[in-house]
Amino acid sequence: MGKTTVVINEKLIEEAVRASGAKTKREAIEAGLRELVRRATREAFRKELGTFDLDLTLNELKRLRHAR
Repeated sequence: MGKTTVVINEKLIEEAVRASGAKTKREAIEAGLRELVRRATREAFRKELGTFDLDLTLNELKRLRHAR
């Protein structure tokens, strides 16, 4: 793990600590970075899958969801 020095808006980091429930600034920053990577990965996956039509009614879809 490397050490990096950055200048971060103090109010923003305080908000991030509160919003994330983190105990430290480092935890808040790492949580934010993990979320950024998660969203980018999810978006890339969505683009890879594309869209397709399902020939299901709403009732059939609900039945399939509850069958798990």
